[in-house]
Order: sequence, then C-alpha cells, then structure tokens
Amino acid sequence: MKRARAFLYVAILVASCDLAWLGCGVKSAPIPPESARPERILDLQASSAKNGVRLSWSRPEKYAGGDKLTDLSGFTVSRAEGDGTFQNIREVPVTDQGRFQVQPRFTITDDATQVGKTYHYKVVSNTTDDYHSLPSNEVAIVRKEPPPPPNPDTFVLPTPTPLH
Repeated sequence: MKRARAFLYVAILVASCDLAWLGCGVKSAPIPPESARPERILDLQASSAKNGVRLSWSRPEKYAGGDKLTDLSGFTVSRAEGDGTFQNIREVPVTDQGRFQVQPRFTITDDATQVGKTYHYKVVSNTTDDYHSLPSNEVAIVRKEPPPPPNPDTFVLPTPTPLH
C-alpha cells in the first residue's frame, strides 16, 4: 500500500513538472499591449479631388515594439468638420495578408464633403487581434473644386528658349 501511494505521488509530481515545463506553448517573454499595436501612421495626406477629398497613407510595417507587422486587418478613418468632434466615417479592410506582395499605400476618397468646407482627418491601424495604433498625423483641408484639365484645342506649348 505504501509502495502504491509513493508511486502515485511520484507520478503526480512528474505530471506536474511536465505541465509546468510545457506551459501554454509560447516560449518567449510576454509582449506588453502597447508594443503589440501597429506603429503610428505619420504620412497621412489629403487633397481635393473632383468628387471629394482624397486621402492617402503608407502601410505600417512594424508593431510599436519594433517587430514586423504580420496581422494588419484594416484601418479606421475619422473625420471632423470644422472644429467639430471626430466621427468614424469608414473602415478600410486589408485583404492581402499572406500574399507575397502587399499593398504599400492606401488611397480612398471621402465623397460626403462639400466644396468650401474645412475637414480634419485621422487614420488608425487595426490588427486581427483587435489592437489599434495611436491616431495618425491629423490633416486639415478646405475642399476646393480642382482646376479643369487643359483643353487640347486651346493648349499652347511654352516657347523653348535657345541654348547659347
């Protein structure tokens, strides 16, 4: 009886050591949440387009902690009119995960704008694990009617200056 009890204690001890050694399968140090979010977008640009405001930005390539970003799921675009508060206006999905060549730059057009009004924009990157970057640089733009393209019938080429 004592022998069976000793064997049972040893078996439980070995099983406990195996479970402690195996853990959850992750063999690296835990990552703090602020390092797991995508790096902040710093090159958001806005320009007036024929049918609205065109926004353009580069794809974040790293997490805030410095590792290569592998699970980018999309972007949230926010807009404020004048001095108003920011409202989310669009979710832009990223559908090229796992592809050899990924889209390096994203461009959208906000067609719910009016000529002559001022708009402010920010973009936030999102991961598949629901981590969010800090908001991008903020851009402000007064929507203007873009100039018409040159008319081929009245277009005059500049006169070349002779080289001496």
